Amino acid sequence: MKKTRYTEEQIAFALKQAETGTRVGEVCRKMGISEATFYNWKEKICRAGRDGTAASAATGG
Repeated sequence: MKKTRYTEEQIAFALKQAETGTRVGEVCRKMGISEATFYNWKEKICRAGRDGTAASAATGG
């Protein structure tokens, strides 16, 4: 599996920024990621929450 260059904390921070009102495009520009990557992270976190697994799902760990 491909290793991520972002930590769980960085991913959580990005998702929290968007949740608190920062535009997704702005968050993505600051982090140097595509919006598709952002939404993939968001989906993995949501799926992990529903499954009861660790939030590390977004990092592939």
